[in-house]
Amino acid sequence: MSDMGFTEAIEAGYGVRVLHGGESRWGRREGEEILLESGERIPEAGARYLAPAEPTKIIAVHLTYRSRVEEYGARVPPEPSYFLKPPTALNGHRGVVRRPAGTRFLNYEGELAVIVGRRMKGVGVEEALSCVAGYTCANDVGLHDFRHADRGSMLRVKGQDGFLPLGPEVVPASRFDPEDFALRTYLNGEVVQEGGAEDLLFGVAYQLADLCRLITLEPGDVVLTGTPANSRPMRPGDVVEVEIEGIGRLSNTVEEWEVDLSGPGERPEVSASTLHVALAVPEDEAERLAAGEAR
Repeated sequence: MSDMGFTEAIEAGYGVRVLHGGESRWGRREGEEILLESGERIPEAGARYLAPAEPTKIIAVHLTYRSRVEEYGARVPPEPSYFLKPPTALNGHRGVVRRPAGTRFLNYEGELAVIVGRRMKGVGVEEALSCVAGYTCANDVGLHDFRHADRGSMLRVKGQDGFLPLGPEVVPASRFDPEDFALRTYLNGEVVQEGGAEDLLFGVAYQLADLCRLITLEPGDVVLTGTPANSRPMRPGDVVEVEIEGIGRLSNTVEEWEVDLSGPGERPEVSASTLHVALAVPEDEAERLAAGEAR
């Protein structure tokens, strides 16, 4: 990033990452401009934002909001469980999220994302937050037409290119309290998700300490901390925004993507799991509806 080091640069306010002159550059927003670390200023309105992170890995938690557990009628998990998203899923503020042609269940999931600041291995709950560089908004996009594939890893559900918008910037850890935040997701200007720290079954520090017992977290790694109830499908033309007080509002547009999904490999299908997860339909009703889709 710079001679200051990653965490120091974030603390100094350089939490915006843009593509400028064909290169990835870090900067900070100042009014209608972005001040790059080089001292150059560019107009914010025309900036091409990149995800404000360069992780070795991205780890996301499954059910961790009470509202989402209740929505699904699920059992409260005794401990968190996780899955991976590849770095190629990263997307930036004002970027395009593509829905493959012939699919229907492309869901938004507004989340708080943690950006690790220093190496974490065997760090306890009490010290975990001191290892964080900062926080940003995330949309953990999932294409549930592939819910039947990959035997639970959700690689093609959650790992497709561009399926993790982050931004618009990383706010330093010293200026944000992960134990007291409010999150909202908007679809075409309407609030569709609301949640916050008080709704988390497993707090941010707990998740980080849990993960780094067995997995080394490196500077720049991203941890997604879960989504509240009411994740639902998006359609081409939709504008989806994730807002967290104290961070800002991440905005993305959905577009149709003409791509051949006829093979090789799994093809999209509407399974009971698709309907249960994408629409929060009760499992017995999802089975009935999926059988109707198959006719």
